[in-house]
Amino acid sequence: MTDEPRPILEHLAELRRRLFWIIGAWAITSLAASFWPKELFEILMAPAIDAVRDSGHTLIAVAPSELFMTYLKTILLTGFVLAMPITLWQLWAFVAPGLYASERRLALPFVLSTSSLFAIGCAFSYFFALPIIFQYFVSLEADYVHTSWTTQAVFSSVASMYLAFGVSFQLPIVLVALALAGVVTPKQLASNRKYAILVAFVAAAILTPPDATSQIMLAVPLCLLYEMSIWVSRLLVRKPKAQLLPVGTPES
Repeated sequence: MTDEPRPILEHLAELRRRLFWIIGAWAITSLAASFWPKELFEILMAPAIDAVRDSGHTLIAVAPSELFMTYLKTILLTGFVLAMPITLWQLWAFVAPGLYASERRLALPFVLSTSSLFAIGCAFSYFFALPIIFQYFVSLEADYVHTSWTTQAVFSSVASMYLAFGVSFQLPIVLVALALAGVVTPKQLASNRKYAILVAFVAAAILTPPDATSQIMLAVPLCLLYEMSIWVSRLLVRKPKAQLLPVGTPES
């Protein structure tokens, strides 16, 4: 850690500077995405669009500005995802002065692992979960019910699923951080495995349609991520205490 505490105004100035870089990165990536709003919408919404096409229907827009607002949200979502590595790096840079030297060396692994797990979660949702979920929604149509989905409603559903899976796949980061902070131990994580599996299946039952396939597709990855958290925690917590001494603190 730093030897002397920094004044609160200096912290606020540093926070403002980091937020400036975060917002600037988001603005630049969103500006780049604004050149292809239609193409990005078709790519991101492909699981829903394919399900609608297979049912013989098309998406509809019920307001004059609906397509514009949907494309704008698509641009902002794409910009947010593309700017995530920079956002994480700036957040880490803000808290880094209060960390131990050994903890500050985890900056690059933190940014890479967090960004990668978020991307993997979104990809899992895109290629596996969303197609099954929207096929299930389409199958609910009956002779007396005509399905018509608006572009804005579909975007909201798909975007929320991307974010939900992306955030859920941060489970190893959270558990490893708790283990490094001494809140939990790898042994405790392992001994509570059965409860974690139960929670994973309950969460999957809530977040997915009421069919066994969808629930298993979400619950199994969460269980595997929990196991990975235990393994990584054991590797990192096993480090000798000398590596966890603050900067400038002698080994007595």
